[in-house]
Amino acid sequence: MSPLLAAASHTDHNPGAWILLATLTAVAYVAHCVIWPYRACPKCQGAGRFRSPSGKAWRYCNRCGGKGAQLRPGRRVWTHIKNANRDRR
Repeated sequence: MSPLLAAASHTDHNPGAWILLATLTAVAYVAHCVIWPYRACPKCQGAGRFRSPSGKAWRYCNRCGGKGAQLRPGRRVWTHIKNANRDRR
């Protein structure tokens, strides 16, 4: 039996490894949201405005309000939890 075939026939899954991977991914995302709370607006790609085909006229992006950045969903949750704990005191 070749090593490739032996590896393909091995079907034992380790749930501990999946839990560890999910935990590490969640911790990395939380750290990312704490350090970099804003992301580029997906509609205007961070420019904050749209240009006309001639390039002379432009208008602000409706989604980000012309800022070019939006608060990440994880940071929004982090801020909500932080404010809830502060209000509880």
